[in-house]
Amino acid sequence: MKPLSSIFFILFSVISIAQTKVKDTITRRANIGLIQNGNTITYKPETPPLIPIAGAPKPSYSYLWELGDGHYSKEAEPKHVYKNKGTYTTRLAVTNNYDNGKPPATRPKKVAINDITDTDFKDIASIADQNGFAIIKNCDPIPEQEMVVVVGYQNLENYVSSGKLYLFYNEKQFKSNNFELVDFRTYAGEREVKENLVASVNDLDDTKSYLASAENTIKFKKYRNTTSEEDLDASLLDANKTYHNVSVLEFDDANPGETRNVFYTFKTTPEMIKDTSATVTMRGIYVPNRSYKNHKIKNLEMEIVTSHDPNKMGSNGSFMNYRLVRFKRVNFKTRFQNNGEGPARMIRLETDIPDMFDKKTFQIEDMYPKCPICPKDEVPTVSCLDTIIKQKQIFFTFKNIYLPGSEQKNVHEKDSTKGFVKYSMKFAEDFHKVKTRSRTAIIFDKNEPIITNYATTRFLPGISIGVKAGYNLYPDLEKSTSYFVGATISPFKSYRFYWQAEWLNALNKYDNAVNVTDQINTNANGVRQLVRTTTATENKNINWEVPVLIRYNINNYIGVGAGIQANINVSEEQNQNIKIETYEGDKGNFLISTTTSSNTMKTSFADFKTGLLFDLTAGFARIGPSLGARYVINFEQGFNYFQFYGIWKF
Repeated sequence: MKPLSSIFFILFSVISIAQTKVKDTITRRANIGLIQNGNTITYKPETPPLIPIAGAPKPSYSYLWELGDGHYSKEAEPKHVYKNKGTYTTRLAVTNNYDNGKPPATRPKKVAINDITDTDFKDIASIADQNGFAIIKNCDPIPEQEMVVVVGYQNLENYVSSGKLYLFYNEKQFKSNNFELVDFRTYAGEREVKENLVASVNDLDDTKSYLASAENTIKFKKYRNTTSEEDLDASLLDANKTYHNVSVLEFDDANPGETRNVFYTFKTTPEMIKDTSATVTMRGIYVPNRSYKNHKIKNLEMEIVTSHDPNKMGSNGSFMNYRLVRFKRVNFKTRFQNNGEGPARMIRLETDIPDMFDKKTFQIEDMYPKCPICPKDEVPTVSCLDTIIKQKQIFFTFKNIYLPGSEQKNVHEKDSTKGFVKYSMKFAEDFHKVKTRSRTAIIFDKNEPIITNYATTRFLPGISIGVKAGYNLYPDLEKSTSYFVGATISPFKSYRFYWQAEWLNALNKYDNAVNVTDQINTNANGVRQLVRTTTATENKNINWEVPVLIRYNINNYIGVGAGIQANINVSEEQNQNIKIETYEGDKGNFLISTTTSSNTMKTSFADFKTGLLFDLTAGFARIGPSLGARYVINFEQGFNYFQFYGIWKF
């Protein structure tokens, strides 16, 4: 039996292994490696191999180290001296640039500091150039991935202060939330508070919600760098109008010159906007002293991405309200990174410009490397930015600059290898409601160009309400009159095809054909008589017409359409006048008697008709007044009619 038992055991094992589910995905992990010497720690990441993207630059990792004591570093292998004994939790966020996979997951690592052997402490990276308030991120957001946002604040007063820190996120202009706050970590005793910021403020009307790119363009330009403000109530009101969510922290006893950091972990939601050229923002408000309303404001702008590509073009014109953008500016931003082994001295950006923008309104909002505009008709001898505007493109050329390469020796900070150009334009005089696409070719020195993604601008559909009045002509009905008034609804100022629905209330009056019947009777005396009955019917009704049609604007003045229509008799009144004439003899030569009577019948919702319609308008096809003619083919015989009307769309 032993051999037989062995065979059964082997077969059972094979079947069990075959039924075991094998995961078809492998989670890439990065580990935190370190070398410790007393209170000095040298960190070194242990990362998995990168997966190159065909045709893309060489892939690389970038890092954000959270060192467990409020300090952080973006170097690949930072060296940190801890000031006090204790156990610290170090976290690492790894971003994979030009990599065909997900970012490596990491686990926090605890570090025990038992001896103080080095007193050469380095303070948190200075934010002096940020006016005492800074917000940074480890990467741009990708749907359903985590990202880290660091909010740093510095006490610039000459006394110990206690204040507040606000971080607003999830803009109301988007239908769904883009971010979920997973966790935040503080290292200076900051505590979360619940605060009813503006109890009386209503949410924004969605029809006027193009905050980030149209109505509030000036405000965003104002908050591009850290600004100092005095009206805290107004700033909180504005932020509360713009964002759904806020994290509020209070802090105490910040010493003069002291810098502190708060670390937020966000996860992007599955419902996050998928437009890879869209710009989303977070807004920080730093109140150095809770007893005063002086505060600082900083906006963090981020482009939605599908992969971490430092060479990218974005626009804040993703969801524009067409009614409000006529005199507004749309911002564009092209980012680039030198991934070479040496510095770049010249960078050229060849950017497409859609026809609907007015190139005369072009202006540069910001740039890095910072440099002046090149003088005209001169050969520049210093660093400058040259701009050449052509019919379809704008050429930006950074001349005589020094932008380090990410693979260059002794370059530890990846951010120093990145640059950008941010510019804005208004729309041209006559622009249509169509989306645009533009991209940039980036050329470092004499290398091959790197082509960015497309930056798009799109318009919200908007709502156009119209009023309509006119006359219906029924060729097959006797003595018909029909007047109507009504309303229409359609997208605002559509360019070509669009849907339109209507509701019309018509007052109709018409006569049926007169019905005459003759009958031969014999009276009691045996005399034959002709009895003639004449019936005349008058109809009055209130009729609802509900057309749904697809329309096409041929140009600014002519539009055509076709669709279906329902006609509902809301109430109908039928008046019958009956005249009975009696004649002597079969021929009716002599009138003996005449009698008349009338009959009235009323019904409600007793008749329902459907049909097809064909439509033509002339005037202001997209918005404003126009005249139209329509032919309606009812599926019930005898009720085809022409409709002539005037309409005004708002």
